Amino acid sequence: MKNSRAKVFSYLRFSDPRQAAGSSADRQLAYAASWASKTGMELDATLTLKDEGLSAYHEKHVKQGALGAFLRAIDEGRIPKGSVLIVEGLDRLSRAEPLLAQAQLAQIINGGITVVTASDGREYNRAGLKAQPMDLVYSLLVMIRAHEESDTKSKRVKAAIRRQCEGWKAGTYRGLIRNGRDPQWVRWTDGGWELIPERVAAVQRALELYCQGLGAGRAANVMHDEGFKLTEWGISGLQIYRTIKLPALRGVKRLSLEGEDYELEEYYPRILSDAEWGELQHLAGQRLRRRGAGEIPGIITGVGLAYCGYCGTALVAQNIMNRRRADGSIADGHRRLHCTSYSKNGGCSAGGSCSVVPVERALLSFCSDQLNLQRLLQAGDDGQGVQRQLIAARAAVTKIAAQLAKVTDALLADDSGAAPLAFVRKARELEVQQAEAEQKVAQLEHEMVAMSGAAKPAQAERWVELAAQVEAGDYSAREKVRQLVMDTFNRIVIFMRGVDAQDRKGRFIEVQLFSRTGQHRVLRIHRRTGEWVASEDWE
Repeated sequence: MKNSRAKVFSYLRFSDPRQAAGSSADRQLAYAASWASKTGMELDATLTLKDEGLSAYHEKHVKQGALGAFLRAIDEGRIPKGSVLIVEGLDRLSRAEPLLAQAQLAQIINGGITVVTASDGREYNRAGLKAQPMDLVYSLLVMIRAHEESDTKSKRVKAAIRRQCEGWKAGTYRGLIRNGRDPQWVRWTDGGWELIPERVAAVQRALELYCQGLGAGRAANVMHDEGFKLTEWGISGLQIYRTIKLPALRGVKRLSLEGEDYELEEYYPRILSDAEWGELQHLAGQRLRRRGAGEIPGIITGVGLAYCGYCGTALVAQNIMNRRRADGSIADGHRRLHCTSYSKNGGCSAGGSCSVVPVERALLSFCSDQLNLQRLLQAGDDGQGVQRQLIAARAAVTKIAAQLAKVTDALLADDSGAAPLAFVRKARELEVQQAEAEQKVAQLEHEMVAMSGAAKPAQAERWVELAAQVEAGDYSAREKVRQLVMDTFNRIVIFMRGVDAQDRKGRFIEVQLFSRTGQHRVLRIHRRTGEWVASEDWE
């Protein structure tokens, strides 16, 4: 798209979109048109050179705006040499550190472009700067002043926001804090936040589907069909994943100022209670809970629960999709469980593979019995194990913080000006360990909250309903069962040849079920029919 004819371009930038309503934009466009007419050049409008709401101080107009696109066009040779770029002033081009700002100006000029400032009629190009070097000094002084103005304003704004945050925590301020984006389900009106009912309904539906086990992408499709919107532009799986992590769901505004983090409690109206938030984060923290890459979502595989009873390695699913029946279905034997150690010759001599179908059927049948489900969900230690882990994790955080404080004190006490490299390395190691330990504490806290809020009566009816849907081939029901399995079990150990593994063609698969409440059950499953017998009923 090269064009040898020089053109006139006009660049407009406003750090606040409301500034565009003024007369400066019209004045600059008229100036650019006049310049083009006077010099006989063409005013080019094919490149949209307007950045509204993008800061030149933080260089957002370069990183994600029209000016960045213009600079790339210069580098790619798409802007003819001899062209003219008209701006209101040099501070419209950049308010970054002077050296960076002048480098951007130099990039434009070195591309054979003349920069004209409409406010004072000055021209900046290679020939002019060579003839009048003081113009380069003047441009640098303008950029220094622009940066200092923005830097001073930034510091004042940050200081004001910090005062507001401290006032909120102290209970002395309850006004608006302009920092970061606010959630899409609230609006500011009459000095306070209020919920937007239709957006709240969309959020609640998204969380409901996610907690049922649907992946965010599938949940977004369901909500789209139901007519829900999270934003004006609709809904996407990425929006749902981001929403799940937002502390604004429980009314908290989270922001960071120069490395200092603030969490402002009860800033927004709540959608979730603390218990509901903790349970949601516990679910979100479970690894591998999304639907796998296969066409048929696994019920017991892909969630980090299923293990080989002989060697202890993970069991994975394999669906042989190229052997479909005429009606598109897959034979039970073509949906397999594999021991990863056995398949990779890792030392498991008894594992191999078996059909996953009888195990799934037996599990659904077992949990569909109310008595069985109640026994599984009987509380064991009432969360005492998790409580002990949490105490240990908090103690670890305290210990690491103390060690880090000692290393920091040693570094500050060193007057030589050159801190020992070993101390610096140790400090960095401790910072990493501290972050990991704090993450562990947060994870256990979410689990404790989830356990405290999970005292729900066992409902076999839900298992019965989903079991029927799974049998009918409903893949969305499989995703919901997948979540029930994660909510119910901590570990599922499968002996594909029976516990003794003496007969590789034996009739039974034996499965150990370990519930999240500490209960343990063993099932003997007929490998063809999926019929099962619990260990207490064995003869």
